Amino acid sequence: MTKQDQQQLGKTLWDIANSLRGAMNADDFRDYMLSFLFLRYLSDNYENAAKKELGKDYPQLPAGDNRSPLAVWYEQNPNDIEAFEKQMRRKIHYVIKPQYLWSSIAEMARTQHPDLLQTLEKGFKFIEEESFDSTFHGLFSEINLSSEKLGKTYQERNKKLCIIIQKINEGISQFSTDTDTLGDAYEYLIGQFAAGSGKKAGEFYTPQFVSDILSEIVILDSQDPTKGKKNKLEKVYDFACGSGSLLLNVRKKMLQSGGTIGKIYGQEKNITTYNLARMNMLLHGLKDTEFEIHHGDTLLNDWEILKEMNPAKKIEFDAVVANPPFSLKWEPTEAMADDFRFKNYGLAPKSAADFAFLLHGFHYLSQEGTMAIILPHGVLFRGNAEKNIRTKLLQDGNIDAIIGLPANLFYSTGIPVCIIVLKKCKKHDDVLFINASEHYEKGKKQNRLLPEHIEKIVSAYQNRQEEERYSRRVSMEEIEENDYNLNISRYVSTAEPEPEVDLQEVHDKIVEVEQKIQETRKKHNEYLKELGLPPL
Repeated sequence: MTKQDQQQLGKTLWDIANSLRGAMNADDFRDYMLSFLFLRYLSDNYENAAKKELGKDYPQLPAGDNRSPLAVWYEQNPNDIEAFEKQMRRKIHYVIKPQYLWSSIAEMARTQHPDLLQTLEKGFKFIEEESFDSTFHGLFSEINLSSEKLGKTYQERNKKLCIIIQKINEGISQFSTDTDTLGDAYEYLIGQFAAGSGKKAGEFYTPQFVSDILSEIVILDSQDPTKGKKNKLEKVYDFACGSGSLLLNVRKKMLQSGGTIGKIYGQEKNITTYNLARMNMLLHGLKDTEFEIHHGDTLLNDWEILKEMNPAKKIEFDAVVANPPFSLKWEPTEAMADDFRFKNYGLAPKSAADFAFLLHGFHYLSQEGTMAIILPHGVLFRGNAEKNIRTKLLQDGNIDAIIGLPANLFYSTGIPVCIIVLKKCKKHDDVLFINASEHYEKGKKQNRLLPEHIEKIVSAYQNRQEEERYSRRVSMEEIEENDYNLNISRYVSTAEPEPEVDLQEVHDKIVEVEQKIQETRKKHNEYLKELGLPPL
């Protein structure tokens, strides 16, 4: 299936969402739509695996028989069900009962079955609690099938769900349901719902073109051409992972480059978004052993795997990428002054947790790793505690590059942001500044970065090339002279220089004009004399 077809599936589903959600806001309807899409994926994957496992014993139903073949097999082989499900758990790590498969749910929707809602509730509960260990635990916790937004009575809600599921099933039936196709459709829908969510979108969505820049940076730094090594990342971490799109993009681009990637780790505070991320991982074909997403508060550092103090056992990441909430107000406690993440730098101010997020990620970065984080420009020049943190990072040689992006790229804010690239063992004793603030395509609501804009940024970073009014390598001496202020325009101004003025040339032109004036006045006075009029 072509990329165009994959995007068309997303557009088809988005049109369905727009036509069906009615008075329901985009955030609420998003959870239903994406959950049903995920159920479709799980079901198709399960039925295909079951078909291979059962071989010739898999029932072949005649045309017009809309029952689930697996449901028929269950009816015919009650004594073999336990062994079959045990084998399925070994093969694909989960089980779905036939009555909860998408094909069964879609048939109930088509026939307007009065028990559809109850069956869905039981199905979601089964998947969460019994399908496979903890992989799906709480996955549908934010989907309220009893919400009055679907209808005031059970019958109204059941009818609305029948319509939604039937329309989705019809829309999907025209397309392949492999992981690439459904994964792209899922990403497309997340983006569209983000566009309709305004500032709330900042909680879960990083625009694709910004994600591409961060991904390219950490992948470039994963290769050591002097040692003939292929791109390789064992562990990648996003401590504010939202829907997981940024992590998945790093993985996708790494594999496309011919490199290898181990496990990806994400952390997310919002329960709904946390569930979106887990669905997103599975929908893109990742096995439960290839990712780990934690629901918790990054600033409180409540993830047990990150609390190991023994240096030999401490977890470190080859790449850290993040788009944390900008200038979040937080409440650091006195005990946090001794927190191993902050104690060498000091605490970020209550008014903005930007540096708290940065220091969290930086603490877990490996010695040879790269961290790329999106932050507001204020972190580059604000004073007091933030200046102290910034100064130490610079003096320790940990800030490798600052990339200024155009304004109005994000749904959550119109302010321009920057990418800060950090390393614990960087090769260069200067800081690369890239001012890409004027390189973009203007949009009606949000501006966009085109492939050529992304390529220009990545190329400048990779080659540390200098270009007038775009990029420059700045020595630590110059940064120190500027009192550790990293305001990008201080080092790379995009202003066009005023053309030089040739004073001699200007003088000669003035003399020439004066001579012409005198000649013209003399001639004019001669005419006035002939007419008997006084001269000027």
